[in-house]
Amino acid sequence: MNDPYETSETHLERLLGRALNSFDLPDTVIERLDSALAHASSLRSSHHSAGLHRETYRHTYLLADSTALTLWELVHNTGRDGAEQHELYTDEYEVRLAASRLRRPSSDPIDPTAPADPLFGSRFESGLGVSLDPSFESDLAADLDLLSGLLTAPQTPLPRVYLPDNSADHARRVLRRAENVDRPGEEVAGPLRAAFAHQITQVFGRYGHVEGKDAGFTLYEHAFLLFDGTETSLWEVEHTATPDGRHMCEVYAAQSTAREAMELRARVR
Repeated sequence: MNDPYETSETHLERLLGRALNSFDLPDTVIERLDSALAHASSLRSSHHSAGLHRETYRHTYLLADSTALTLWELVHNTGRDGAEQHELYTDEYEVRLAASRLRRPSSDPIDPTAPADPLFGSRFESGLGVSLDPSFESDLAADLDLLSGLLTAPQTPLPRVYLPDNSADHARRVLRRAENVDRPGEEVAGPLRAAFAHQITQVFGRYGHVEGKDAGFTLYEHAFLLFDGTETSLWEVEHTATPDGRHMCEVYAAQSTAREAMELRARVR
């Protein structure tokens, strides 16, 4: 990934040129990258199965103002005839979310007895998630019993590492994409406007079958540090337990409520 003879300008041009979504990158990011003096790239995660190949890379640029800017690249083989495709993101959470949405090519049969895709149990960075044992049984009753057990399993607490990075805007975007009618209201959104740092943690992830259909469940904690020193969290559930299999985002103010919602979604399609 690191060519000692490639300039940062050439590297960036190559990166932007092959990305399917480069036009989605903010203009301010592109403008800052124009002053890149040096760069470094590294592989952050990798998953290879019979039908799905997925890799995540981190590209960090040193800018002329002595600051650093990172782009996250997702490489996968879900194009036509397994063609390799590239996507770019400015936020680690966004690339993780994009990776979670990848599916095997439609021509690749799914073996219900095979271990589940380890994506949700993998660690993109140390401390960002927890590993979970495979796998779901094809029988619906076994699916639900196992999911219920995982939902109630105690989580190992991790130390908070808050990052000051437009945290109030991040909270606004999390609440804006929530589709559940009982999402947090102004009583939660108001104090979050004073958030100046946050941490994102994947606390649960699972891919299996519900009522004979594929379904993925992921639970994220968005922890925020406010200016008055208090801490608060939003709990985001990403799942595909919808009638048409599309991704749906739900946000709750309490972890227990989010877990109850996941269990309900696992039982009702």
